[in-house]
Amino acid sequence: MAQFDFDAVVVGAGAVGLACGYALTRRGLTVAVLEKEAAIGQGVSSRNSEVVHGGLYYPTGSLKARFCVLGRRALYAFCDSHHVDYDRCGKLVVATAPEDVGRLGEILQQARTNDVEGMEEISAAQAIALEPELKCYGALVSPQSGVFDSHGYMLALQGEIEAGGGAVVTATPFEGATPLEAGGFTVRAGGAEPASLTCRYLMTAPGLSAQDVAATIEGFPAGKIPKGHYGKGMYFRLVGKAPFSRLIYPPPIHGALGTHYRRDLGGQAVFGPDLHYVDTLDYSVDPNMRGAFADYIRKFWPAVPEEALSPDYAGIRPKLHGPNEPQPDFQLDGAEVHGLPGLMALFGIESPGLTSSLAIGEAVAERLGV
Repeated sequence: MAQFDFDAVVVGAGAVGLACGYALTRRGLTVAVLEKEAAIGQGVSSRNSEVVHGGLYYPTGSLKARFCVLGRRALYAFCDSHHVDYDRCGKLVVATAPEDVGRLGEILQQARTNDVEGMEEISAAQAIALEPELKCYGALVSPQSGVFDSHGYMLALQGEIEAGGGAVVTATPFEGATPLEAGGFTVRAGGAEPASLTCRYLMTAPGLSAQDVAATIEGFPAGKIPKGHYGKGMYFRLVGKAPFSRLIYPPPIHGALGTHYRRDLGGQAVFGPDLHYVDTLDYSVDPNMRGAFADYIRKFWPAVPEEALSPDYAGIRPKLHGPNEPQPDFQLDGAEVHGLPGLMALFGIESPGLTSSLAIGEAVAERLGV
């Protein structure tokens, strides 16, 4: 039997890559996670809302629907067992116009189809009784939604991988892989000390660079690499007291969940993300967007003081669809797609990827047959 340096190599030390490494470690495999940045979780995983999603909106039977619900349940349990901070504060999906009330019923039905626990439709008066600063025409209550410490979570995953004899190696870009005749791969890693290592299984979850990484794997058919798009979202932080204790979400916009409100674990109010398609990884926040944010926020919080909104940060989502195109599912592509046994390539892991990460990791391990 061939001897390998590691049983598995994972490309990308964001939440999903680390969760995949954790799932493989739990099965007794030795895992090396390669990360091009100087620290874990510096890409998509550090520039999001840190929201634990309930799983309300996603199409019946989709990977997003299934992984979000399974991942969310597993995530709270993981946070409890690893002392990772979270606040299961609940969420209100609010009708910000009379014509939105009908959409609440549709979302409620989809949420129940997706096996989301505790969903309830309430009147505007009931919603305002829960959140007195709110303006709405009706709402859904999602009690399982919340916010959590995503960096604490990723550090706990890293600790589990290392405790299992694996390694999480930062500042080490993946530069390519070659399938071995007898099975497995030779992986080329760059950085200050370039190296070559062998593994039985290779798993790619590098977020925004998923397409570029796939293109460096010998034998990966170019026609099986989906076109990627950058979906930028900006956030504004409120200087002052947070107006709501629960997450507040208007109905989803096309291609995303839209600008919403959260109170982070530090007690501050944050609004975002909006959605703009961009061609480069530009993380700047345009302060001139303050007015547009305030106008949107007034739909559910009329008293928002525009001057108290401060530009905060931006994130970029690895989308598989462009503007006005249908939003596709996660892609977990195995040998049945690309023809390379032992390789799992992940594409389009945007929201709810963070919530879904533990379920994605389990699915990857199962698909690899370990």
